[in-house]
Amino acid sequence: MSLADLWAIMCRRWYFMVPLTLLSLLAGGYLHRTIPVSYESQSSVTLLDSRAVANLAPTFGNPISNAGGSLVVTADVLIRTLQSGDSAKELRSRGVTDPYTAGFASDADSPLLTLSVTGTDRAKVLRETTTLTNFTGEQLKALQAGSKVPTVYAVQAAPVVLPQKPVPESKARYQDIAAVVIVGMVGAFLLSILAEGVAVVRRRGRARAGYVPRRHRLRPPERAPRGLLVRRLDAVTILTGYLVLAFFVPSNLTLPALGGVGTPANVFALLGLLWYLATWLGGRIRPAEGTRLPRLTMCVLAAAVLLSYVADATRGSSHKEVLGADRGLIGLGVWVALVVLASAGIQERSRLETLMRRLVVLGTVVALIGYYDFFAATNIADSIHIPGLQSSSAGISTMDRGSFTRPRSTTAHPLEFGGMLAILVPFAVHQAFDPVRRHAGALRRWGPVAVMAGALPLTVSRTSIIGAFIVILVMVPRWKPQRRWAAIGLILGSVAGFKVIIPGLIGTITGLFASFLSNSDSSTQARTVKYSAIVPYLSERPWFGRGFGTFTPDLYFFTDNQYMLTLAEMGVVGLIALLALFVTGIHTGGAVRRLARTESDRELGQAFLASALVALVISATFDALSFPMYAGMFFLTLGAGGSYLGFVRREAAARPGPGRTPEATPTPGAQLPRLVESR
Repeated sequence: MSLADLWAIMCRRWYFMVPLTLLSLLAGGYLHRTIPVSYESQSSVTLLDSRAVANLAPTFGNPISNAGGSLVVTADVLIRTLQSGDSAKELRSRGVTDPYTAGFASDADSPLLTLSVTGTDRAKVLRETTTLTNFTGEQLKALQAGSKVPTVYAVQAAPVVLPQKPVPESKARYQDIAAVVIVGMVGAFLLSILAEGVAVVRRRGRARAGYVPRRHRLRPPERAPRGLLVRRLDAVTILTGYLVLAFFVPSNLTLPALGGVGTPANVFALLGLLWYLATWLGGRIRPAEGTRLPRLTMCVLAAAVLLSYVADATRGSSHKEVLGADRGLIGLGVWVALVVLASAGIQERSRLETLMRRLVVLGTVVALIGYYDFFAATNIADSIHIPGLQSSSAGISTMDRGSFTRPRSTTAHPLEFGGMLAILVPFAVHQAFDPVRRHAGALRRWGPVAVMAGALPLTVSRTSIIGAFIVILVMVPRWKPQRRWAAIGLILGSVAGFKVIIPGLIGTITGLFASFLSNSDSSTQARTVKYSAIVPYLSERPWFGRGFGTFTPDLYFFTDNQYMLTLAEMGVVGLIALLALFVTGIHTGGAVRRLARTESDRELGQAFLASALVALVISATFDALSFPMYAGMFFLTLGAGGSYLGFVRREAAARPGPGRTPEATPTPGAQLPRLVESR
């Protein structure tokens, strides 16, 4: 279905489009006039060590010099106390009736708390913020008095940022207005498409009964349509547009109203899902056969997300957590769009192979940008500014480890860069060995493998090395001995080459693993502390979690582990859904390998298996699905694996078998039934 077809349908069904569009615009205008502007005021409080500690050398009696990490646990207890029901009742009796939040200051490792109050009366918000700030100090004293802490050892609460002048918060207001307008227009669009689909079904019934409408009789031959608007769109075209936006627009640049999930690529994916629904409802496309498994798994994930959304609504969450849950639903829609378009929307195997080649080529370009970042000691994404977009990750700068700059290319973090390349390398290896591409030169076939695999050590992260090791462990043993030993020799030679070309890099990486095994690595110790800190949140809501997208670093802390984050946000049900995704990818790769007729297809199945195993393992090393580019590539490959499995199954079913009669086998020239398009 082309853009011109969609426009023609909307014109024919104007009686849906016009009234509902006008109603949505009127509703948006009404909300604009009736929803009051909210104001937010903030203050900051830090915890200081006791005077007894401050008198010890080398601090020379300066209490501010003792505001260190040892008080983080105390600050966490104080935050939990402020968020309790008893504190809310006490604050309500003191006049704090507007929503308030208390949490750790963003990007702060010290016991620095941020207090904020949001309301519609500017003067009242300022008074409430002052009351909350004073109440924080009182609660700290009450906690220590209850534990009978001597005064000389008492921890002090010192305001470092006094209650600020309330500033208007228009973002949530405009989000509500935009949501009403978008829902109305999308509803009108889908109703129009549904009405068109009903009309197509009726015309098919009449055609089967022998009825031929007048407009279909003696029609003159049509000329092939030309132009951009009438060019036929398919799922591969939509997904290619998504890949271009995902790879070349830095993933930290988003639309201001949507936060971290509002990247241009995600918005384009949602429009692609709308296109697929329109094409499907209009009777122009049917889901590809044998590709249902990835979509069923996505239904399980969607159920877990919706249950966690309900759980968030029932626990009295803060305004920021509600916005995070809403963004989680948008992110879920993007993932569903990628899986549906890749698994159900691709009708020809050649088009799917085209998509996978484009995926590898674009990933190679992103890896080349990473080389520039590494050797130039910069981040090229920092210099990219697009009007209308803003950075959703404040304070991103060049990251160093040892004496090396960790590249992130157009991703948001070096971990995302390395993880994304690790799940794409198996497909580059398969395409390099594919006999169909032997006509291409060695540079075109092996260049992507060398570039992407070579970029993994440059990230100077354990995640990248673990991903590369899993790819080697899964793919190399399945090769023939000659190829296997050649690959092992090439890998060892590459390690030696890195040691000569970039002195110190291999030593730094091996040092990371050595410190990890000896439990002397500071980052490993910090993660261990976070695991124990997240246990209370898990015990509070073990089944459905606190709400998908609500456990944000500005309110809580980084988990650096997708499984722990999923447990906190979606509980045990969400963890089962997440594991089901990985198992689906592994099963898909194994099934493609088992049913394939050619060696190339068997190696392709092994590539899908390796990619899914990489995602399974490295999700324990960072909060993987919080990064839009990595998450997009994972769900795209998950859907592509389901699509390949469908093609392989249909080819296997078409082969004559021992128990199959010749009549059941379609002839090579047989015409498959096609859907009739309405004009």
